[in-house]
Amino acid sequence: MSQESKLQAVSGTKSTSIENNAVSDEYMSKRQLKKGVAGWIVLASLGVSYVISGDFAGWNFGLALGGFGGMFIATLVMGLMYICLVLSLAEMSSSLPTAGGGYSFARRAMGPWGGFLTGTAILLEYAIAPAAIAVFIGSYVNELIGIDGPIVYAAFYLTFVGLHLWGATQALRIMMGITLLAVIAIGVFAFSMVPHFSVDNLFDIAANPDVAGSSRFLPEGYMGIWAALPFAMWLFLAVEGVPLAAEEATNPAKDMPRGIIASMLVLIVFAAVVLLLVPGGAGAEAMKAHGAPLVGALQSVYGLDSFAAKFVNIVGLFGLIASFFSIIYAYSRQVFALSRAGYIPRFLSLSGERKVPVWALIVPGILGFLLSLSGEGDLMITMAVFGATISYAMMSLSHIILRKKEPNLERPYRTPGGIITSGIALVLSLVALASTFIVSLQAAAWSALFYLIMVTYFVLYSRHRLVASAPEEEFDIISSAESELN
Repeated sequence: MSQESKLQAVSGTKSTSIENNAVSDEYMSKRQLKKGVAGWIVLASLGVSYVISGDFAGWNFGLALGGFGGMFIATLVMGLMYICLVLSLAEMSSSLPTAGGGYSFARRAMGPWGGFLTGTAILLEYAIAPAAIAVFIGSYVNELIGIDGPIVYAAFYLTFVGLHLWGATQALRIMMGITLLAVIAIGVFAFSMVPHFSVDNLFDIAANPDVAGSSRFLPEGYMGIWAALPFAMWLFLAVEGVPLAAEEATNPAKDMPRGIIASMLVLIVFAAVVLLLVPGGAGAEAMKAHGAPLVGALQSVYGLDSFAAKFVNIVGLFGLIASFFSIIYAYSRQVFALSRAGYIPRFLSLSGERKVPVWALIVPGILGFLLSLSGEGDLMITMAVFGATISYAMMSLSHIILRKKEPNLERPYRTPGGIITSGIALVLSLVALASTFIVSLQAAAWSALFYLIMVTYFVLYSRHRLVASAPEEEFDIISSAESELN
């Protein structure tokens, strides 16, 4: 019996619950991504691009739930969680550089079920987040030209999905340019608002006498900190998507850790700028429900028609576009990896002549547009956070398991603090997950329904049709075969 036959035999009989199927060479040849298009600077830019929309809209809803004090503490806690998570991902992405990102790490550590549950959570996050961002883009466009709603959402989905279909190299270059404009907008905002900062403005939300622990610092009491966690996450949400570009990186072993850590450092600075200067300049009460808080803050101190407000509104729109554009890239790579391995319908991973996953871009884009029609940006933020926190817990656990299970795995970068670091990320991600139920049971219920549908599909259909030659599955099959042969 040939080595290939032995591997196929083992893969078909090793488990009654999971079945790996052999496919032709043509199958994988039709599912290729373009190699070497992303160095560490591009990856760092990608990480910032994923998240930067969170600086322009959405995070300020946390002021309504926790006041400045609640939002401030929530941001510190979530910032710590993301730092620990990013350091853990830097290690795993340098060791296991495939397009599956967190799904790949969990698949290696916890098998097909662990991989699928993690990949589904990431997919929930990245499918929902662009829809929420589209709603916020509508608010900014409405401030500029008085147009909002479906026509704006459709125009942006069509434009930016189309740019990704053009090619990965072109899309990443455009993304870097858009992100640079967004960074300039934050710089102009900070320069303009610093002279108007007042500590008193941070604490102008009246304390709620009906809740425990309420004060000027914590107007909604201790529970306000808990409720603000999902919105504090919006300042960092999706930075974990950098490893999804691993198969397109120039040198994954070196570029992935540099890129994701550099992006996190930049995002910490941006979070501090907007969290302090928006309410500190315009007042937390005035900004707690504003659809475009940076613009609103500038208008409150310089006037509705001021140059600074108009500039940040126009250029700041690129911050939302940057995240919208880049998260489309992220969801397409996650769909590509799960589809290529057979966890979700295989046609979604077909890549075409330009080596971009065509259907993985189009199908979630259509679903995202339909979701955006609800106009419920804050609800969709909470749904995205629900998926994200599950994936964070699973990825952190994967780091711990891989350190124990495969101590000799080649690790070009090693996480400072080891499993203590990933353990902190694990605990805090579970705390954040619990907070989504406090903020919106409706969002948690819709997210749980999505999860139920995906798990049902896996149980009834796809677990019997996994693709043996997909990178994430191949290692497991080879390891099992070697165990059987020995």
